[in-house]
Parts: sequence; structure tokens; C-alpha cells
Amino acid sequence: MESSSAVLAGLQPNYLLCPSRNPSSSSTFLRPFSAHHSSHSPSLKLQKQLPLACYQAVPPSPIRRSATLSDTLRTETSELADIEWENLGFGFVPTDYMYLMKCAQGGSFSDGELQRFGNIELNPSAGVLNYGQGLFEGMKAYRKQDGNILLFRPEENASRMRLGAERMCMPSPTVDQFVEAVKATVLANKRWVPPPGKGSLYIRPLLMGSGAVLGLAPAPEYTFLIYVSPVGNYFKEGVAPINLIVEHELHRATPGGTGGVKTIGNYAAVLKAQSAAKAKGYSDVLYLDCVHKKYLEEVSSCNIFVVKGDVISTPAIKGTILPGITRKSIIDVARNQGFQVEERAVDVDELLEADEVFCTGTAVVVSPVGSITYQDKRVSYGESGFGAVSQKLYSVLTRLQMGLIEDKMDWTVELNPAKAY
Repeated sequence: MESSSAVLAGLQPNYLLCPSRNPSSSSTFLRPFSAHHSSHSPSLKLQKQLPLACYQAVPPSPIRRSATLSDTLRTETSELADIEWENLGFGFVPTDYMYLMKCAQGGSFSDGELQRFGNIELNPSAGVLNYGQGLFEGMKAYRKQDGNILLFRPEENASRMRLGAERMCMPSPTVDQFVEAVKATVLANKRWVPPPGKGSLYIRPLLMGSGAVLGLAPAPEYTFLIYVSPVGNYFKEGVAPINLIVEHELHRATPGGTGGVKTIGNYAAVLKAQSAAKAKGYSDVLYLDCVHKKYLEEVSSCNIFVVKGDVISTPAIKGTILPGITRKSIIDVARNQGFQVEERAVDVDELLEADEVFCTGTAVVVSPVGSITYQDKRVSYGESGFGAVSQKLYSVLTRLQMGLIEDKMDWTVELNPAKAY
């Protein structure tokens, strides 16, 4: 797997970094960025010098009007951001840059650009606002002890977005375009990648129907956007066991629907049950299938695994369950560690006899389940921490993601921030 050594290598001095006063006009700073894959890291060509009249840049990093682009980026990214790294939760923190790329319906994505992070403008009739024509991905970047930055299986996210785009009648960036755009965005925001062991940089690629459409139809224009935010643990419990409640009336997905792709509507649909569960003191909701109402599907935003002896079972991917990349990775890690992994229909009653239960996802990584409540019956799996199996899998996966062990799977992409300029 190719590592990126100089995604931002083409920066040149003497170009002012200054956004447009009008948010609907071009507010690019590094443009255009060719996201086509090549054997060399792409360079970023710069826009001609912008007018001096500009508003203050998006906080927390205002730019002096006299600063040149390369000087500004070097200053911003040479040191870590001044935030409380010890107290990171899973909440949004504005960073410095975002990435945008557009194309028309029936066309192909071509040149993208890094822009100063800020609000975007959408027509009220945009397809994403009216008909929910949108997808997103979630991934993370980790800082190694030597200062380099690791991405974890970004091509898998790119491939999943392309599958989702086909289901939602949307064009999508190629795998190479997606991965190179992620590299550029991470390097432009490298000062926001937490120190080793303090968290990660969450990366959120979006694909949306941004063109105006009144009747029900695919949008005429599409926008691919990436923004990032430093994050800590997803659940407030941290890596302590979470407590789930099984939902048997409301359902997350239906056969033939969009449960198997990462479309935005899937997540709005879980908010009612999730809010009710949290109001009762639970961490999240475990959903059952909508046909038999007895087979496990997934938690609101992560996959579920059940352990009995040396056998690890997880619901099979059959169109209603998101094919999680962490799920896929844990299955491979578990098999390499000698466990038997079964992807099949898992009856809710199997929770009663399980030795361990755990969840996986980009945000949670691996989260032990302390208890599950089903029809007023509460089953406990030990609420002091990880079980033996989930602890082993968590340790292997996170050490690999952070570069603490050799990557024999060839899953990580290493970026060297020092060679970005």
C-alpha cells in the first residue's frame, strides 16, 4: 500500500491566504488539487493572489493578511493545536481546512480543492435537503511516536462509498481520488492529530446531492466534502462496558432498503429509540430484524459480536446491516488469533448464554458490553472491563492502528508530515 510523502509538496510562497467576503463565491485557498492517483504524491496548484479585503478566518486559527500561503500552513501545522488533549470527547472541534470536489449528474469528479474550514452554501431545493440523497463515511488518523500519521484502510471506505453511491443514484469519486483527498485533508490539518495515546483525528467524508431539484429525481450536481475533528472516546463510559437495551418495536432497516449502505437517513431513523434508551440510563440500542423480530442486527452506529467459548458470532451481511470496516478487520484479526468466527443469523436468545458481547465501529473501535436488557430481563457479562476475547482483539487492532506493532495485513497508510512542504 502506497504511503504519502508529499501530498502538499507543491505549495509556493507569495500567495495570500484570504477567503472571499461572499460565502457563495469561491473561497478556495489551495486549488485545484488533482485527486487522480499517480505514482507521485500530487501537488496543489495555487489560485492567483486574492484581494486584500477579506474577513477574519474561521477560528480558532485566524490568519494574518500579510502571511503567505506556505508560511501560514507551515506555521499552523508545525505545532500541535492548543487544546486540552486529555479531555477530548467525541464532539466536534473546528479545524483548519476542508476538502471539496464537485461534479454534475452523469459526469465524473475531477479536480478538488482544499478550502479554509467554514460553512457551505446550499440551495434550499438541494437534493440532500429535500430527498436525503447523501452518504457519509467515518475513519481515523493516528499519530505515531515518531510523529508520522497513520490512516487505517482508507481504500475500504472509498469502496464502500462507491457501493452506497450506486444504491443512491449518485456519482462517486474513484478509490484513488478518495484516498488522495483524505491524505491531503489530514496533512493540511496535521496539528489537530492528537499526540500518541491521546485520541485520533476523526475524518468525515460526505457525498451529497447539492444541486437544486424540485420533483423527486437525482440531483443535477454533487459535492464530495471532507472535514476532520480531533476526538477521544465515543461513549462517555470510555472503554468501560456499555449497557444496551434491545428494541423490538422500532426497526433500523428493512430488506430491500438502504440499511446496508451508509446513507444519512439510516441514522436519523434511530434517534427516537436511542433518545428513549439514553433517557432510561442505557448507552445505546440493539436492533432486531424487522421480519422475525428475533435475530440480532446491529447497534445504532456499530456492529455486534457474541462470544461463546472460542466461537465468535456476528450477524451476516444481508442488506440490512452495514458492512463495517472495523467489523471486517476484527473478523480477520480474530481468525488470525485462532478463533472460529461465524457470520450467520444470531438469535436474540443466544445473548442469555453468551460469555461476552462487544461492539465494533470506527468511532467505538471495540467496545465491551456490560449488560443487555431484553423484555425487562437484564443479562450481565461482567461490568468491570473487557472480557478476555474482546480485550485481546482490541489490543491487537488498536496497536496496529497506532503503529505499535508490525502491519502484516498491509492495512495502514503512513503519512510523513515533515515532507509535506
